[in-house]
Amino acid sequence: MFVRDESIVLGIDPGLTRCGYAVLHSAGNTVRAIALGVIRTPPTDPLPQRLAELKAELVLLLQQYRPFAVAVEQVFFQTNVRTAMSVGQASGLALAEAWAFGCDVVQFTPNQVKDSVAGWGGADKAQVQRMVQSRLGLATPPKHGDAAVAAELALCYLGAAPMRKRVALAVAAR
Repeated sequence: MFVRDESIVLGIDPGLTRCGYAVLHSAGNTVRAIALGVIRTPPTDPLPQRLAELKAELVLLLQQYRPFAVAVEQVFFQTNVRTAMSVGQASGLALAEAWAFGCDVVQFTPNQVKDSVAGWGGADKAQVQRMVQSRLGLATPPKHGDAAVAAELALCYLGAAPMRKRVALAVAAR
């Protein structure tokens, strides 16, 4: 049986070539990184194979860490249609698999994440990475940008969780 750990949040920065992930553990006011990384699929492989490989890796993350929640970056705007399609496909896999595992699934836009983590929706990548480093107590910023974005997403979820919980309780009380 799948048992979710309410202190574990998985952040996913969807992508087909590079899909960032971050597994964070929250205890009181302390948040620490359990795992940060990138799932890669070769662009030369056929699309169905790449999607199957990404799905398998996402399922492994869900099985290994048993998160309570999964935060996925919302595909908000892309100038390159081809990139938007592959990000959308990767995002759909992440959303569906997290839901199938019984996780609380939330999407955040890039500006929501930046505002939550750095205090300003227009923060640049370096500012946000320094905040991730600081908030997670890392010696250096995350090596890979996709993993850093995934950590930002998980931190954003943790910041929004108390309000989301209060709203859910108020709705249930009606």
